Amino acid sequence: MVVVRSAVWGALIGTLLMGVLVTVVDVTTPSDKPTSAFITFIAIAFTSALFGGIPGAVLGTVVGAIRKSAQRPRYTPPQPVHPPFPQQPYDMWSDLVERCAESTRRVAAAVQTVPNSPAKDWLQRISEKLATELDDVRGIAQLGRALGAVDRQHPVYQRLLQATHDFHAFENEVGRVALQMFDHPELDEARTHLEVLEKQLPQLST
Repeated sequence: MVVVRSAVWGALIGTLLMGVLVTVVDVTTPSDKPTSAFITFIAIAFTSALFGGIPGAVLGTVVGAIRKSAQRPRYTPPQPVHPPFPQQPYDMWSDLVERCAESTRRVAAAVQTVPNSPAKDWLQRISEKLATELDDVRGIAQLGRALGAVDRQHPVYQRLLQATHDFHAFENEVGRVALQMFDHPELDEARTHLEVLEKQLPQLST
């Protein structure tokens, strides 16, 4: 409808302007031959429609198309709707298990930095025992979940909390022994440290 209205208004305005122009020219131009007013009107109307109405309609169509294009809402692709992530209930056991797991990973990484020697092999076996103790940590956490314990004073939670302290203390001790083994990698030099370290290994299964 915008284009049609613009074309109609363009034709009317073009015809009117051309009619005024032709009338002014006809009036101001002297003529020796008398002409009928009806014929003059028909001539002016035809000229105005031909040379004013048609160009005006074309120009109005162009203007209408531009206006319609400007008014057309821009297409915005719909944004994908992501389903909300399900809220996981807080698990007080997972935090403690992860703390023990981090200590286990750091102990294993520390062992790998020690120079190759029989003493390192011994330290490696101690690290593997710690990984076994981590399985017991997970078992204690499962027991707490099975009992539905939510009180941090619950004996199972306190047992697991103590395990995190033991793992962290053992991690620090491994770092101390590994540092000494850099200077004295020989088994005889490191034996005493390794024996003490092995005795300090968390024993959750006993």
